[in-house]
Amino acid sequence: MSTHDILHRLSETLASRRHADPETSYTAKLLAGGPDSILKKIGEETAELIMAGKEGNRLHIVRESADVVYHLLVLLSFYGLGIEDVSQEMRRREGISGIDEKNSRGVKQ
Repeated sequence: MSTHDILHRLSETLASRRHADPETSYTAKLLAGGPDSILKKIGEETAELIMAGKEGNRLHIVRESADVVYHLLVLLSFYGLGIEDVSQEMRRREGISGIDEKNSRGVKQ
């Protein structure tokens, strides 16, 4: 089973939780809370990942990374997007220098 398969299935599962009961589904609760609720969790999980990275514990880094990816997928789902949308953007960027890609968007370095 490929990483893409797992992320695609998770993305579909999250989308299916859109109409689930927030009392019985953590994902439905996040989605019902809207972007502020989801973004707050992304911030918390990202901070935990930063701390895990500073700590250097590989298992902790992997677990916190999984939490960040999950909450990112929830945000995508809230906006009717999925992992495929991100994959398409990654394919578009493949082979392009990060500096060139940022310059094409007018992003400051």
